[in-house]
Amino acid sequence: VTLGSVFAGFVDAIVGGGGLILLPALFSAFPTAQPVILLGTNKSASVWGTSFAAWQFKNRVELPWKVILPAAFCGLAGAFLGAWAVTQLAPTYLRKALPVILLMILLYTLAKKDLGQHHAPRWSGRREVCMACIIGGGIGMYDGFWGPGTGSFLVFLFVRVLGYDFLRASAGAKMVNVCTNLAAITLFAMKGYVWWRLGLLMAAANIVGSFWGSRMALKHG
Repeated sequence: VTLGSVFAGFVDAIVGGGGLILLPALFSAFPTAQPVILLGTNKSASVWGTSFAAWQFKNRVELPWKVILPAAFCGLAGAFLGAWAVTQLAPTYLRKALPVILLMILLYTLAKKDLGQHHAPRWSGRREVCMACIIGGGIGMYDGFWGPGTGSFLVFLFVRVLGYDFLRASAGAKMVNVCTNLAAITLFAMKGYVWWRLGLLMAAANIVGSFWGSRMALKHG
């Protein structure tokens, strides 16, 4: 799972979706553990890599903060609600639906060859803020409840709905994702659903992968 955390941080920094690597690794390594504990431990690691990538992007990519900050706040609120919900319900159906949803996104992206190549925002003013908040709140709730693919969903929606290019979308997604991770880990920690010793080891590995991934994304686009 430590090696998985390095690779997850690398992929997540570029296009999101590190949880698609790290969470299956945790479920495979600890098949008898409570799912909610593995979700909490995953968050305790991924929040550090995502934060590091967000800091790297912030210093190099110009972002519309008046749009990103409200979206991040809505993401935080949504993730807190989602994390509470997963302590009450088992996310079994999401585990089955997730591969289908991601396959649909992959096919759409392959069909739209110019997707995310150009920065051409489709909205302005309050409408742009409102759409960003809907994206942040909705995906934030999903991230708190289950999580894998959150970064990918944010990037895709920022590109498709808001009209951002992939680099700005990835940078903006990191800012929102940091808040959703913080909200989820706070609730999981309060309820004791985190293996901290393993989580801290995975966090260090995730930061290493995030460093490589963010450098590659900033260098090559």
